[in-house]
Amino acid sequence: MEPLHEKKLQYLESLANRIRETIVEMLLHAGSGHSAGPLGMADIFTALYFHVLNHNPKAPDWAKRDRLVLSNGHICPVQYVTMAYAGYFPLEELKTLRKLNSRLQGHPHRKSLPGVETTSGPLGSGLGQVVGMALAARLDNAKHHIYCIASDAEHQEGNHWEAVMCAGKYRLSNLTLIVDRNNIQISGYTEDVMPLEPLREKYEAFRWHVLEIDGHNMTEFVDAVAEAKAIYEKPTVIIAHTIPGKGVSFMEQKYEWHGRAPNRDEAKKALSELRTLGRRIQSEHE
Repeated sequence: MEPLHEKKLQYLESLANRIRETIVEMLLHAGSGHSAGPLGMADIFTALYFHVLNHNPKAPDWAKRDRLVLSNGHICPVQYVTMAYAGYFPLEELKTLRKLNSRLQGHPHRKSLPGVETTSGPLGSGLGQVVGMALAARLDNAKHHIYCIASDAEHQEGNHWEAVMCAGKYRLSNLTLIVDRNNIQISGYTEDVMPLEPLREKYEAFRWHVLEIDGHNMTEFVDAVAEAKAIYEKPTVIIAHTIPGKGVSFMEQKYEWHGRAPNRDEAKKALSELRTLGRRIQSEHE
């Protein structure tokens, strides 16, 4: 994986902003869904699908592909939009989000949409699935890498920590966990509902290599992934500090937007802000 050069970085930042715009449009059309998390993770998903992952949208079951498991499946709008831009399915299909018989369900469904590795829903279960994938890859002497995205609030689930212990015990260096540390959950702020800190020290105690980054800095994220792949004796967790609702002022850092879609007026305002941000990104690279 190559480092990010200036031209590629400009392309990815502009694309991430378009992805945010499309998320807002898709949620408005659906009339329901999650806003804060998808907007907050747009930079990381863009970097994954357009720079980091070894994958082929035209052959989603390619045996040598990297695996990406979304444990916090409720933020699937960002995955769906990014996959559509990557060429897995037409952008027009995004309008079917949460509709009856749609391939784009409220949580990802593996058998419905090629390119989705697991069916998610119950929080805290994704890392356990990834541990199984990593062990199987080791038995097969396979060279692909396995990524898991999990929310910070999922760390309130006991089964997540069972998987953390298991990955540390078996030194699963072919596994990288990306934690969306946005500090919110559906009923409030994580540190009020059930405090998670000190999070870094907890992972270190379970024999993980720990990296902390700004989740909106793609260069930091790409460098962290490269470092994770260079660690051979333990799994790596990238704690990505993100702003929920990123790019939309009235959504940013508001837990009330965790599980809510914008209405028409809110979407209009959000899109106006994002388009202004897009022009600013463009001018910064000129």
